Amino acid sequence: MEQLPLAGVRVLDLTNVLAGPYCSFQLSLMGAEVVKIEKPGSGDLARHLGPDPELNDRGIGTSFLAQNAGKKSVELDLKDPDGRAAFEDLVRGADVLLENYRAGVLARLGYDWDVLHRLNDQLVYCAISGFGQTGPGSQAPAYDQVVQGLSGMMSITGTAETAPLRVGFPVCDSIGGLMAAFAISSALVGRAHGGGGSFLDLSMLEASMSAMGWAVSSYLISGVETVAMGDQNATAAPSGTFHAADGPLNIAANRQSQFETLCRLIGREDLVDDPKFLTRDLRKVHRFELNQEIDEALAGRSALVWEKELSAAGVPAARILTVAQAVESEQLHHRRFFHDVPFPGGEDRMVRTSGNGVHLDGRPLRPQGPPPTLGQHNDELDELRRASQARSQLRRGGAA
Repeated sequence: MEQLPLAGVRVLDLTNVLAGPYCSFQLSLMGAEVVKIEKPGSGDLARHLGPDPELNDRGIGTSFLAQNAGKKSVELDLKDPDGRAAFEDLVRGADVLLENYRAGVLARLGYDWDVLHRLNDQLVYCAISGFGQTGPGSQAPAYDQVVQGLSGMMSITGTAETAPLRVGFPVCDSIGGLMAAFAISSALVGRAHGGGGSFLDLSMLEASMSAMGWAVSSYLISGVETVAMGDQNATAAPSGTFHAADGPLNIAANRQSQFETLCRLIGREDLVDDPKFLTRDLRKVHRFELNQEIDEALAGRSALVWEKELSAAGVPAARILTVAQAVESEQLHHRRFFHDVPFPGGEDRMVRTSGNGVHLDGRPLRPQGPPPTLGQHNDELDELRRASQARSQLRRGGAA
C-alpha cells in the first residue's frame, strides 16, 4: 500500500466534541489532511471532557485524544477580519469543509453555501446537525441523548420495566459521524467524475433512524411497533443473553439447524420435538419458558467453555465482557486495532487510540500522528494559505 485513498484531500474541520471530529478522524485514517479550525483560547469543547481533570485543564482531555490523532490545529476567530480572511483563503484551496454547528450558524457568520461555493466551486461542504438544516425542528439544540430519545431508540432499550434507557455510549453521534464520512467520500468520488462541489446536509436524527433498521421498518411496513425486550432478540428465539455457571453469555441460535445443534450440545435434544418449540414463531411465543430450560442446562459449565464449544459447532455464542476485558481481546490484538501515537506536545509517553476496523491491502488504518495541542500549527497558517492559493489556481487551470 503506497498511498492511502484520500491522500491529497484537505479537510477544514470546524467541528466540536464527537459527531464531526469522529467523521474527520475517519477521513484522516483514510489519508486526508485534516486541519482543525478552533476557537482561539478554548478550542474544541472535547479538549475539556474526560475522566482525568488534569488532562481536561490542559486542553487535552481524553475525549479529545480519542478522536483527533493525526490532525492539525489552527486557531481562527471567524468574527475577526483577519481570521475571516485567513479562513476564506483556506476554503479556496480546500476539498472539504466540515462543521457541526446548530443549523444556520455558519450562514449567520456570512458563510452560507452560496458564499462558500463562490469561494470554491469544487468544495464539498458537509453540515452535521441534530435535525438537519431545514424544518420546524432545525433550530432545536441537540445532544446525543436528545437524539436517542427523539429517534425512538431509548424506548426500545432496556426491558418493559426499565425502558426508556440511554444506550451506554453516544451512538447517535457516532452514527452521524460515520454517515457524514461516507457521504463526503461519495461526494469526492462524484466530484472526480466531473460533478463539481456539493452541499451535504446531514441530520443525526435521520441517520440514527436509518441505522435502527428493523426497529423502524417493522412499523413502517407491517404496523408492528417494536418494544423494549432487554437482552432478547425480538426476531428469533433462543436468541439473547443466557447464564452459565460463572456468568452471562450471548447465544443466537436463530436458524433451525443452530437450534437443533444447541439442544444436542447442552444435552436437551428433547426440546427440538417439544410442541411448544417446533417452529421459529412458536419459539418466540414461548421464549421465556425455552430460555429457562436452556439456562438450567448451561448452569454446569463456564461461559468460556460454552463459548468455545458452541462456536466451534456453528452456533453463535460468546461471553459478555466489560470494556476493560474487551480491549484485551486476543482477536483485537491480532488485528492490530489499537495504535500507540505520541502524546501531544512532545511528552515522553504515548496515547493508545482505536482504529476503525478497516484493513487496507492487508494492513490496518492507523493515525498519521499525535493529537494536536490547541493552535499547534498556527505557525503553519501562512504556508497553508499559500498552498491553498496554489491549489485554487491549479483547479482554475492556472488562472491568476
